Amino acid sequence: MSDITLTTAVLLCLAAALAGWIDAVVGGGGLLLLPALLLGLPDSPPTYALGTNKAVAVTGTSIAAVTYARKAPLDRALALRLGGLALLSAAGGALFASAVEKETLQPLIMVVLLGVAAFVVLRPRFGLAEEGAGPPPSIARRVGALLLVGVGIGFYDGLIGPGTGTFLVIGLVGLLRMSMLRATATAKIVNVGTNLGALAVFAGQGTVLWQLAPAMALFNMAGGWTGARMALRRGSGFVRIVLLVVVVALVGRLAYDQWWG
Repeated sequence: MSDITLTTAVLLCLAAALAGWIDAVVGGGGLLLLPALLLGLPDSPPTYALGTNKAVAVTGTSIAAVTYARKAPLDRALALRLGGLALLSAAGGALFASAVEKETLQPLIMVVLLGVAAFVVLRPRFGLAEEGAGPPPSIARRVGALLLVGVGIGFYDGLIGPGTGTFLVIGLVGLLRMSMLRATATAKIVNVGTNLGALAVFAGQGTVLWQLAPAMALFNMAGGWTGARMALRRGSGFVRIVLLVVVVALVGRLAYDQWWG
């Protein structure tokens, strides 16, 4: 691995701060942070970018989760169950990360994200309903949430990662009829679990750049704290707008990597 210059370290720290803000508001901070690490560490194996990304992201996500837990409406028991499942699933995904080419997954992810964007645009009230409106989620929907959010998205986060927070919010709103704000708050707790599970594997494999991660983590925490407070202050409508922006950016980033990167 090449030495990390001061300029590279500063730019990566700034990217970590912005990624923390994006992740706290609606998820998808990995869209910025992981590509930034891949570009900043061109001579390092990709698993080092994945491992360092998790070491940084877990701090900002934790700060955001604590901020939401104190002030947002939240079913803590449900969030913790989902987070526990996601932790185990993310660890499983991380074990496969070095063996799977991400290019094989990108076209599928782009299709899913385009579907998400179309769904949110065509349903203007998506995620804006008041808590308690409509019938409570059925048992089938609750089981589906455990499987999709806790297992499926958790595994994806350990395997590749970018867009995990966005997928979590969509799954929670769609399956459990949460408001966008409550789904974002729940997603932060689940995302802490996915980050911890993946980080445990990457750290055990020695693929975390500990000389870089702490400084980036401080900036990521600052971004996460700021983003969570802004989302709480501005509400579900603001989160919905940011969600659409992040989804479009995710599709653009993945398309660039797939055909021009």
